Amino acid sequence: MEKPILQVALDLVELKRAVEIAEEALEGGVDWLEIGTPLIKSEGMNAVRKIKKRFKVKTLADMKTIDTGNVEVEIAAKSGADVVIVLGLSDDATILEAIRAARKYGSEVMADLINVPDPVKRAKELENLGVDYINVHVGIDQQMKGMDPLDVLSKVVDAVSIPVAAAGGLNAERAGDCVAVGAKIIIVGSNIVKSRDVTGSARKIREAIDEAWERGKRVEIRRREIENEIRQILSKVSTPNISDAMHRARAMKNIYPLVRGKKIVGKAVTVSTMDGDWAKTVEAIDVAGKGDVIVIKCSGDTAAVWGELATRSCINKGIEGVIIDGAVRDVDDIRELGYPIFAKVEVPNAGEPKGFGEINVKIECGGLEVNPGDWIVADDNGVMVIPKERAYEIARRALEVKKSEERIRGEIEEKGRTLAEIVELYKWEKVQ
Repeated sequence: MEKPILQVALDLVELKRAVEIAEEALEGGVDWLEIGTPLIKSEGMNAVRKIKKRFKVKTLADMKTIDTGNVEVEIAAKSGADVVIVLGLSDDATILEAIRAARKYGSEVMADLINVPDPVKRAKELENLGVDYINVHVGIDQQMKGMDPLDVLSKVVDAVSIPVAAAGGLNAERAGDCVAVGAKIIIVGSNIVKSRDVTGSARKIREAIDEAWERGKRVEIRRREIENEIRQILSKVSTPNISDAMHRARAMKNIYPLVRGKKIVGKAVTVSTMDGDWAKTVEAIDVAGKGDVIVIKCSGDTAAVWGELATRSCINKGIEGVIIDGAVRDVDDIRELGYPIFAKVEVPNAGEPKGFGEINVKIECGGLEVNPGDWIVADDNGVMVIPKERAYEIARRALEVKKSEERIRGEIEEKGRTLAEIVELYKWEKVQ
């Protein structure tokens, strides 16, 4: 049995960078080069031609064909694509036309199952139609609904006899898991192409899939705990990364850190209270659990609703931090404790514990809506709110932003390029 194939998806928009990254990836043990859909849309078939001529390895064109199967496969195959990727969602007639064109021009067809309602059923149908490979590609939105890509992959592997590829946010560990359940082709995009060390990242994934293959048996895969994964990812990214991932979303307005260099990541326990009324804010400490963030909205900011003693109570309970759209006092003591508090105003005077207000209700803090259980990330740049329903998706997208920046940073530092040069800024200015 042959070793699994490592395929890199060159999902970039700049051909020059794609060529450089492809060369580095091949040095790290990549077998096949996939010209990703963004690169095809940006550079056309010239991207396929240039990469095929330059490297002369098995080259795939991710056309994502859903109509005109004959035409799209023909132009890709004539440009040098050894494999053309079409969508499994396509009509059977489109799939058959794609296969006929591929046979005519000496190429193969891979069917991508992304967003297919019944992947196993469709995989069997696609095999019967004559496709050469099946790609089990589980998107982030599907994962958010609870679909485990390994479950889907395992079932598809058992259902068909043609080689099955796995794709979708794979790192070294998950790539090895995919091999363990029978994947013959491992497709990796951002965890290679966005790495500052492309060769090293490719080599790490190559070693992981080879090790899984050499074990020679299918194993029980440990399931991920999504909430822990969200926290781990958000701990790695910055609030600017998160803002970019949320289409330049803004942070809380006029909320600032008392202690610089601290970061908060946790789920919100919300408090609504009156100016100076610190009863509910202190009671929220008893409601919050380890790793939570207390988020407070005050009706005013003339008297403090938080101070040193409340801070010490949070430390004892392992509460991640506190966000206050209102006033705080005992600032010197809090700074000495090094505890992350973000607040609007610093004052010396406190109010009275009158008990007005509520805990764990929808509030507006710093101009942003916050619901109980929403994820809060705060650092020196500001405070971001991530709706709990989209937490995993946004965390993953923020990590992609971080990876892209790290790759660009490396090109600036190591190759002496400017930012405008790297991203081909002048080419991509909006046409007037």
